[in-house]
Amino acid sequence: MGFMEQQKIDIFKCLDFLRDNSERYAIAKANVTYMTEYRKTIKSEIMNQSMAKTEAAKESEAYASERYKEHLELLRQAIVEFEHIRWLMLGAEVKAEVWRSLESSNRVLDRSAR
Repeated sequence: MGFMEQQKIDIFKCLDFLRDNSERYAIAKANVTYMTEYRKTIKSEIMNQSMAKTEAAKESEAYASERYKEHLELLRQAIVEFEHIRWLMLGAEVKAEVWRSLESSNRVLDRSAR
């Protein structure tokens, strides 16, 4: 059994996957962007509440706070989700490209067999 016979790519399944997961991908990307920006808000709020005398001390306090650490953990989880979806979608795109290449090769073989 040759390579092309072993590899059956359902192009419609790939295209459906891309379509069906586009909103999930967009939401995951938006979450990462929002959480990255919101991290700055958390830092600023903690620094504004700090009783430390210098900006450097306030910043250290903000970075060491539980609220900031918890947010970073949530940001990490959001990035994992986004990257997981992104790689699944890239995989579907690559499968579609492979399918297109195989179909092109098959057309060439069909023409040469005539």
